[in-house]
Order: sequence, then C-alpha cells, then structure tokens
Amino acid sequence: MTKSGSLYIERDSVFHQMDGSIKLLMLVGWTAFVFAFMDIRIFAAILVLGLIMLKVSKLPNKAIWPFFVFIIVFTIFNSAFLVAVTPAYGSKLTGTYTELFTLFGVYTVTFETIFYCITLTLKYICILPITILFVFTTHPSSFAGSINRLGISYKVAYAVSIALRYIPDVKAEVDHIIAAQEARGVAFKKGDAGAFVRLKNYGNVMIPLLMSSFSRIESVSNAMDLRGFGKGKKRTWYHRKPLSTMDFIFAVLSVAALLAGIGIKAGVGAVFWYPF
Repeated sequence: MTKSGSLYIERDSVFHQMDGSIKLLMLVGWTAFVFAFMDIRIFAAILVLGLIMLKVSKLPNKAIWPFFVFIIVFTIFNSAFLVAVTPAYGSKLTGTYTELFTLFGVYTVTFETIFYCITLTLKYICILPITILFVFTTHPSSFAGSINRLGISYKVAYAVSIALRYIPDVKAEVDHIIAAQEARGVAFKKGDAGAFVRLKNYGNVMIPLLMSSFSRIESVSNAMDLRGFGKGKKRTWYHRKPLSTMDFIFAVLSVAALLAGIGIKAGVGAVFWYPF
C-alpha cells in the first residue's frame, strides 16, 4: 500500500512507463488467449512468460506472492468441489478411466479428473501475472483515464479505480476493528481460544466493517456529487500522455493475442490435452 492509498508500487521498469490503457488491453488479450486452450503445456509456457514479465517489472516479491497464495487456495477449493460433484469428469473428456482412489466408498476419483483439475488450476494462475502488472504498475492518477481511453465510460472507469483504491483501506479497517475487539478481550490469536470461537469472532468483524464501508461510500459519493461528477458526457484528464512506440508494439501484440484467442475458441474450442 502506498501513501496515495493505492496498490501502485513505484519502480523504474518498462511496464511502469507504459500507458494504462495498453496494459488493460494486454490483460484482455492475455485472458482471451489463455481461455482458448485447455492444455497444460501452453499454460506452463504462459506462466513462465508471466513470471519473467513480473521479474522485469521489479515488483517486490512480498507484495505479489500473497496474491499467488490466494489464487492457489481458491483453485484448490474449486478443484475439491469439482471432484466432489463430478469425480469422473476428466474421464468423460478423455474417454479413458483410470481409478485413483475411492471416497466414502461411493465416489471413485479418476486420474483423468485430477489431471483436469491441475490443468484448470494452472489456467487460473496464468492470468494472475498480467493482472498484477496492470494493478501494481499503473499510477492511480492515470488509472481511470487509461481505462476511459479504450472507450469505456469515465463513470465506469472511476468506479473501477475507486474500488481498487479501496482494497488497502478495507485491509486497514479490518486491522483496526480486530485491534479494537482484542482490546475488549475478544480472542483472535491461536492459543487464546479454539478454532471455532476464533472463526466466529472473525465473522463478527463483518458487521462493523460493512457499516464503516457504507459510511465511506456515502462520503465519497457526496463529495463527487458536490463536485458535479457525472454531469457531462465526457471529461478531460490531467494525467494523460501520448502513446509511445513501446505502447504501440504491445498494443499490436495484445490485439493479435485477442484475435488468436477468439479464433481458436470459435474454431476448434478449448480441447483438453491429456497425454496418457
């Protein structure tokens, strides 16, 4: 979190110098290309490319790895749900049936389904590097203007910008609420109470968090109304610079990836690759 209250991290890299609209176009093209496949080989190559781009961006590991942990945990739960609901889904796609183990004597999980879950997990993780680049390397002052440059309404652009700016505020508010509750003797740490009690206490944080969030939203909305936000159909931007040669190169690559993704998806579809 920076002094401006955003996720932006100041560094001297090619991605920090790029226009935000081009990075958003990269995100769209990258996502479309990833979703055109269901091939773990392609996902591995894309993920390596994404990690190289993160390295070039010079973003600190401690800032980006929590997002990887979050998406990995999310995909594990997603895969567990998939296995619980359709334990032989992978076998339906491949036409082969390799029994791996049986759950509760009822569900027989196949190796093909586990391989499908691993492929799906890698697919979601592939989108994370370009998302991190877009969020962490785009200055908050030019964020909304960059989105608006692609033809998106400035009202929508501002809503996205404010939502991203509010993430660090939510985290800080949660810390304040937990500190206040701990001062009143409510247990949140391991050893102070059992896991169920601590989980219940964390659930009780939601109500004051929602109340403070609604109050902040009302304050921001009133401030924007007082400044006449939304009166005109268009608006000018203080932070907007001409596109550079590098911007045009990445724009062309992004459009090519977007068209390739749409073409492959419409042509052969996302065919699940299974080597065994």
